[in-house]
Amino acid sequence: MIGFLLRWIVGALGLWLAAAIVPGVRIDGLETLVLAALALGLVNAFVRPVVIFLTLPLTLITLGLFLLVINAALFWLVSRFLHGFHVHGFVAAILGAIVTGLVSWFASGFIGAAGRIEKIGKRKRG
Repeated sequence: MIGFLLRWIVGALGLWLAAAIVPGVRIDGLETLVLAALALGLVNAFVRPVVIFLTLPLTLITLGLFLLVINAALFWLVSRFLHGFHVHGFVAAILGAIVTGLVSWFASGFIGAAGRIEKIGKRKRG
């Protein structure tokens, strides 16, 4: 449960940063931010794997670059269902998805498999 909450908070921070630095991405309030982070997490957990599987040949042909299009489409899809979360255009969706993904990727280095924040340091070889 703690891991879910930490990842939800990280997703919300990523969305907040995307809204702050990407022109064309706007979130109207804290409630919308929290709901958008939850919705994006659910879409990425349940819809994204199906879409990736269905578009696997195209993803392989483009050497994985089509995943950017998938991430942008899912980012835009969440904005269509939430009033107060606005994504204006394809470029804004791609940049917003990249910012949100980078924040999540960076934070996942600090969150362990059990959902706890882990200390980063050298491990002794023994």
